[in-house]
Amino acid sequence: MVSSRRRFRLTDIAQQVVGGFLLAGPFVVTAEVWQLASEMSAVQGVLAVFLVFAIGYGALYKADSDRDPDREREVAGVPIRFVSLMFVSFGSVAVLALVVGAPETFFAEFGVEAGDRLATGARAIAIGAIFSVVGAATADTVF
Repeated sequence: MVSSRRRFRLTDIAQQVVGGFLLAGPFVVTAEVWQLASEMSAVQGVLAVFLVFAIGYGALYKADSDRDPDREREVAGVPIRFVSLMFVSFGSVAVLALVVGAPETFFAEFGVEAGDRLATGARAIAIGAIFSVVGAATADTVF
């Protein structure tokens, strides 16, 4: 049984959210991220998403030797803590981007066509999530 000290709780999600939003902010409002996303290929976008998953898993389960993914509660065979981390990492970037109106601003600036906006937005979110996952995982691991 997992000790109560390491059991995933609502406070862990709150820590992830704080860390994720803290590091997502600067990347959501940076023109370079949106320009980069507009010029990335689909393969590069998928690689960015893979990088978020790899960093998240490594930060949660490799950097913290006290945490064992096989002993945590799971959903569909995946630790709930990791699922939460992915939702927070991508979600914090998406929410901040929409709140500050970044897509409309940068799509117009870089001439992103209407048909490419969803894919470009997804790639921009993946880029921001690379940094957001570090903040979310660190907050979850440290506190």
